[in-house]
Amino acid sequence: MRVSIQDRNALLAISPAGLSAYARNLGWSQQGHYRKHSNIYCSDTLPEIIVPSTKQLGDYASTVAALIQIFAEVTERDELIVYRSLVTADCDVIRIRVAEGEDGSLRLDDGVKLVSGAHDMVLSAACSLGISRSVYRSGAHQEAKELVRQIRLGQTDQGSFTLNLLTPTLPPPIPSLFDDPDDNNAPLARKTTKRLLEGLCALQQGTEQAASGQDENFAETVKFGVSANLCEALVKIVEPFPKLDISVLWALTRPAKIADEVVCFTNEEAAILKQAAQSLRDQAPRPDVSLTGYVRLLKRGEQETDGTISLWAEIDGKMQSVATVLDKSDYEHALKAHSDQVPVILQGDLERVGQRWRLLGSRVESILCDEG
Repeated sequence: MRVSIQDRNALLAISPAGLSAYARNLGWSQQGHYRKHSNIYCSDTLPEIIVPSTKQLGDYASTVAALIQIFAEVTERDELIVYRSLVTADCDVIRIRVAEGEDGSLRLDDGVKLVSGAHDMVLSAACSLGISRSVYRSGAHQEAKELVRQIRLGQTDQGSFTLNLLTPTLPPPIPSLFDDPDDNNAPLARKTTKRLLEGLCALQQGTEQAASGQDENFAETVKFGVSANLCEALVKIVEPFPKLDISVLWALTRPAKIADEVVCFTNEEAAILKQAAQSLRDQAPRPDVSLTGYVRLLKRGEQETDGTISLWAEIDGKMQSVATVLDKSDYEHALKAHSDQVPVILQGDLERVGQRWRLLGSRVESILCDEG
């Protein structure tokens, strides 16, 4: 049965930029203007069409309906399929497809986990656009949170259940005198989509290597956008289902010079993802930690004011050596504590690098008196 789109509000949801991008993708090219608010598109093998350049036309909806009919005939597709492509032509679509029931339905609890995990997954990618970290405090990334608030849920597809996440509208790139092949000036939404796919590809490779018995250092994938947050988000959406895959349909209004990727995960890999998340959290700096211990080693160059010390302190129930750099004043306090053989309290961000510990941005909080 052929479906014809006639609902005016539905037709108004399609943007002029989406129409022109779809036409160009099928082989049409703009050849001139038609009146004040439309353009002529031509092709050697396709019929001439008139594409509106604004919605501020009294017959915009009917014009869109006529174009959908032409596009459907050219592509030999149903108008509903063409409509779905057009309504998302100006945004990136992140597709999460799960294998579940034959009727394409999900248990409600599993659906909630899927949506929640998808939310956290995109948020982790947006947070990683700045400085790559193994763990993010999402509350500290207001711009990332605002982007995720603009993400919309699209219609699901027939067959296997597919969750479609629609990014905010991506306008066509503005012509520039300077080449920008990597689209470095792209909107935040496009940068986030690219970062997400980059992180998922790196994580897929890492889990496959770990599953085959190879030693995989997930800390090496942090530079690609992998974090404990991303791993934990994937656990939410992977655990309930035998298999799922994630792909991206790039906005036609802003073509991406990226090879199409389909990233696959199975619920058997959920355990590996949990271990990866814990490993990344263990390596993340612990903010505002106070350590009490004895100064064991001190080192400062003749021409330097800052100095490096080693503090023997308890971490997670074990005595550990912690290296840190102190400014001139705090280094003098540490030198006196070492001379008097009394404990000192240091405060800073505790970080583990391999098997070693270091305290970042540290300062002397106090020197304890020798009670003996």
